[in-house]
Amino acid sequence: MVGTAFLGIVNAGAWWESAVVYQIYPRSFKDSNNDGVGDLNGITLKLPYLKDLGVDAIWMSPIFKSPMQDFGYDITDYRAIDETFGTMQDFHELMKHAKRLGIRIILDYVPNHTSTSSEWFIKSIRNNDTYADYYIWANGTTDANNNRIPPNNWISKFRKSAWEYNEDRKQYYLHQFVIGQPDLNYRHPQVQEEMKDVLRFWLEKGVSGFRIDAVNMLFEVNPADYGGKYPNEPLSNEPGYGPDDYEYLTHIYTKDQNETYDVVYDWRTVLDQYEAKDNESKLMMTEAYTDIEHMMRYYGNATRNGSIPFNFVFLGELNGTSTAAQIQSTINKWMQAMPAGKLANWVNGNHDHSRMATRYGDNRVDAMNMLALLLPGVTITYQGEELGMTDGEISWEETVDPQACNTDDPLHYQAKSRDPCRTPFHWDNSTNAGFSTANKTWLPVASNYATVNVAIEQAANRSHYKFYKDVVALKHTSAVSTGALNTTVLSDNVLVITRSLPNVTVVGVVNLANSTQDVDLNPISVVPKKLTVVASGVSCTLEKAFELERGNLSMPAYCAIVLEGVNNAYRITATSIFLYSIFILFMK
Repeated sequence: MVGTAFLGIVNAGAWWESAVVYQIYPRSFKDSNNDGVGDLNGITLKLPYLKDLGVDAIWMSPIFKSPMQDFGYDITDYRAIDETFGTMQDFHELMKHAKRLGIRIILDYVPNHTSTSSEWFIKSIRNNDTYADYYIWANGTTDANNNRIPPNNWISKFRKSAWEYNEDRKQYYLHQFVIGQPDLNYRHPQVQEEMKDVLRFWLEKGVSGFRIDAVNMLFEVNPADYGGKYPNEPLSNEPGYGPDDYEYLTHIYTKDQNETYDVVYDWRTVLDQYEAKDNESKLMMTEAYTDIEHMMRYYGNATRNGSIPFNFVFLGELNGTSTAAQIQSTINKWMQAMPAGKLANWVNGNHDHSRMATRYGDNRVDAMNMLALLLPGVTITYQGEELGMTDGEISWEETVDPQACNTDDPLHYQAKSRDPCRTPFHWDNSTNAGFSTANKTWLPVASNYATVNVAIEQAANRSHYKFYKDVVALKHTSAVSTGALNTTVLSDNVLVITRSLPNVTVVGVVNLANSTQDVDLNPISVVPKKLTVVASGVSCTLEKAFELERGNLSMPAYCAIVLEGVNNAYRITATSIFLYSIFILFMK
């Protein structure tokens, strides 16, 4: 038996300290005007579903004005709603109804780049006095044949050179993503102020926080430190990649620069000012695909607060064959690296990765949802994870994701495509899964929508949805929101999570094996002797409210179950107080 204990959250105060944040990809959640694309009014229509599910906040992928070269992550105007999703009035209506239901709104903030159609970029091309240096511009060089070539060897995340020549300005601009996404120049003080003003604009409208996109790519090295030029990045020497592939280089000059963290801390200061103004804690989460040491720096330093960095250790290091010990090790890796007094988070998926049920298999959906909800801190759920939705099937002809299209390879595009995890949400088994009545949706609906959808799972005796909802309710109890954490490996296939207060303990048990496991919880001292089933996964046989002894738990294959019990010492104390009270009354 291998066990690890961590203290729980002390003096929990902010609403997000034990929150469920539900990520919505607006294009694929609900289409209200039947044009085949999801929109803000569709989200408003489905707020009652989210309220009933128990989520505390929704994080929406970008809804701002955009030419949609990267489906909203190329922004023309940070202060306008794209007509694809509706109007600013529609946004206000969404905010109003969400607030009435007690659901907070988190916006996706994309600070690394804009769209080439942004007024800022157009003015920068023209060398406008204010905007000339808003972006990363550099002179090119020439090859042996005197042909113009980019300033250096930097490669875009979406393949090929990260530099694009502009005929009007006669210079190259940097784009670490698609050609239509020019990188902003954060070494320009006015850019930093401009981006703070964007935060203030939406905070004034009452949003409760932001998810910050691609934050570790804000800065590149300062060319002044390299003779006025941007240096080449070294080869990675990773097998299987060529000069057009992002993985071909080691990106030591274009990500994880030290200046990044101060900008994030400055944004935190802006949010703090609105906390006092709105009498509401503001959540800031940052996306940085990097090593854990760099992730931890986003939390803050000795003098300044920062953000909650997304736990991509949990998302990236586990799979459908991970053992109980490997899962525990991954949990411990984050908890042990996290600075004292900070808050963890647990991410099972997002719009850039294959869906959880595809990566782990349907048998582990309940287990992974349970872990993300019972572990201390923020739970981030990507739309459909509560149902066990899987990736859709997207042909080369149907592919629209620029990351896949830029492969120019109909045979191997699937490895890069994010379209399969972005297919429309499954509401029921009607045409287009109840997402839209349009003749054609922007991406095709996954083929299994008739059996994996909200209506089916709400009506079923057992379902991923019902288990998820039961565990969300537990997340909002004191034991799970503030209790001490203990993780115990009982075997290769059995992992136990406990969250304990002096009076009560919640126990989550997962069986990863394809066979029944008899589980003896007696060796785990924090587990109460008498237990009650409070959430039972689709592979389990015990019903909710069933009572059992801690030494007598039979776990069917792939079962995930949550138990609750009154701690023995507290039981004795409470009983003694009750009997003493009766005695006092009798004596009177």
